[in-house]
Amino acid sequence: MTIGEAIGGILPLAIAVDISVLSIIAIILMLITPKARSNGPAFVAGWVLGLVVVGGLVLIIADAAGVSSSSGPSTAAYAIKLTLGVLLLLLAVRQWHSRPGPGEQAPAPKWMAALDSFTPVKSLGLGAAMSGVNPKNLALSASAAMSIAQAGLPGGQQAAVLAVFVVVGTVAVAAPLVVYLALGSKADSMLNGWREWLAANNAAIMLVVFLVFGFVLIGQGIAGLS
Repeated sequence: MTIGEAIGGILPLAIAVDISVLSIIAIILMLITPKARSNGPAFVAGWVLGLVVVGGLVLIIADAAGVSSSSGPSTAAYAIKLTLGVLLLLLAVRQWHSRPGPGEQAPAPKWMAALDSFTPVKSLGLGAAMSGVNPKNLALSASAAMSIAQAGLPGGQQAAVLAVFVVVGTVAVAAPLVVYLALGSKADSMLNGWREWLAANNAAIMLVVFLVFGFVLIGQGIAGLS
C-alpha cells in the first residue's frame, strides 16, 4: 500500500474524531473566560497530545505484533476493527437511550461549570482526556493506527500518516481558538452561536457518528476475516 492510499484510509476516521461536540463546546466556554489566551491553546495542545499518544502506542504495539507482513495484514487486526466497530454501536445505543425528550436539552456535564477556574495544566489534561480517553475517540484513533500499521509502510511514512490523522482530527476543535485569536472579543457572539447550536443538536450528531463509523469498522472487520 502507498502512503497516499494509507492517508485516504484514515481520513474518514480523522473526520469522525473531529466531530466531538462536547470538546468543541468545552473550548468555546474556555474562550469566553478571562484565561482564554492560556487555557484555549493548552486545551488544543492536550487534544493533539492525546491523539499522538494513543496513535503512537497502538502503532508500536501493532508493529511489534506483526499485523502487517509479506503475506498481508493479520486476522488479529481485522478482529480488533470488528471489536471497535461493535463498541461504537454500543455507544450509539447508549446515546439513543440517554437522548433528551422533544424540546428538551441534555444537561451539561458538571465539569463544564468549573471551566472558569481551570488552569492551563488542567486545560491541557482535559484536552488530552477528551481526545485520548473518550471511548469514541479512543476506538477511532486505535482503528486509524491499526490501518496505518496494516499498510506496511516504513517508520517515517507511518509517522507522516499519523501526523495527517492528528491534524485533520484537530481542525474542528482548533477552529474556535483560531476565530478567537483572529477576532478577539468580537468573536464572542459567533462562538456563542456555535455553542448553542451544538448543544441543541449534540445527541443527533453523535448518534449518527456512532452508527455510521461503527458499521464502517464492522464491515472492514468482517471483510478482512471472511
